[in-house]
Amino acid sequence: QLQASGGGLVQAGGSLRLSCAASGTIYGIPFMGWYRQAPGKQRELVASINNSGGGSTNYLNSVKGRFTISTDVANNTGYLEMTSLKPEDTARYFCNAHLVVLPGSKSFVNYWGQGTLVTVSS
Repeated sequence: QLQASGGGLVQAGGSLRLSCAASGTIYGIPFMGWYRQAPGKQRELVASINNSGGGSTNYLNSVKGRFTISTDVANNTGYLEMTSLKPEDTARYFCNAHLVVLPGSKSFVNYWGQGTLVTVSS
């Protein structure tokens, strides 16, 4: 399972770090993505990291240069560092990860976290 945390209320220009912790024994995180969904809007992919592709990252244009995604496989955790936050970043943030749960396997299980709320005040 995945547990997302780190959300909260912050003023515009502030920073937050979201965490996504996987429970159990994990042998790899080939992919992790952070999505967000604001009220009345569709869920959108904010950032992703492809560890099976050399750690390449992709970001939503509106967060480029402000958000950084990373993973710490040794600690079964992924992060989304968010800086220079804007009111339009307000949303519930969800993590999604492909987790390798069998040693030596290339197969993975797809998990979603429960979401953590980020509110940015102007």
